[in-house]
Amino acid sequence: YNCHAFLAGNTGCQMGGWFRKEINTLDDLKGLKFRIGGFAGRVLQKLGSVPQQIGGGDIYPALEKGTIDGAEWVGPYDDEKLGFYKVAPHYYYPGWWEGGPLLQAFVNLDKWNALPKYYQNVVEQAGHYANNWMMAKYDQANPQALRRLLANGAKLHAFSPPIMEASFKAAKELHGEIAATNANFKKVYDSLTAFSNNGYQWFQVAEVGFDNFMARHSQS
Repeated sequence: YNCHAFLAGNTGCQMGGWFRKEINTLDDLKGLKFRIGGFAGRVLQKLGSVPQQIGGGDIYPALEKGTIDGAEWVGPYDDEKLGFYKVAPHYYYPGWWEGGPLLQAFVNLDKWNALPKYYQNVVEQAGHYANNWMMAKYDQANPQALRRLLANGAKLHAFSPPIMEASFKAAKELHGEIAATNANFKKVYDSLTAFSNNGYQWFQVAEVGFDNFMARHSQS
């Protein structure tokens, strides 16, 4: 596509969305009008949901009127500003479709190659700085926002294991279908999967073990 892409931000793991009613079983997903798009929307279609493409400014009135049954946005800090908890109080986690959404900046490759190497390094380092700063900002702001949301009546729920497992299976099916007809997708997906599987082995030993221990001993 004649583009150069580089890291420029990340929200961290996002939330699973706001719903007018509880989502307890896979049957609750059937016919559910959910504001979501992209791959996640196609996965949820496999589970019987009806994805809706709605702009950010139209989500609140759509939830209020019952035009949609649920909507995903970002996380507590961003969601609080839009007031979804007032009309769809059931707040679910995790947003399995965006476990670590990477934001990228794209530059025309010809223009990029015309820059001196020094300037290329400056731009890319600025992107890395923005990524680290953004992650730190969300890590600081989300816990406080979540506490305020719960104090104002939001009800926090985890997606049930059957829903998570069915979503994972449906996602794998979708990825396999696309990979079978798109060589570029398959190349990227296979590389990503191998990298992730290797990384998870390490994270289970160190990061997850430590984080789970500290979470159990949290004073908050």
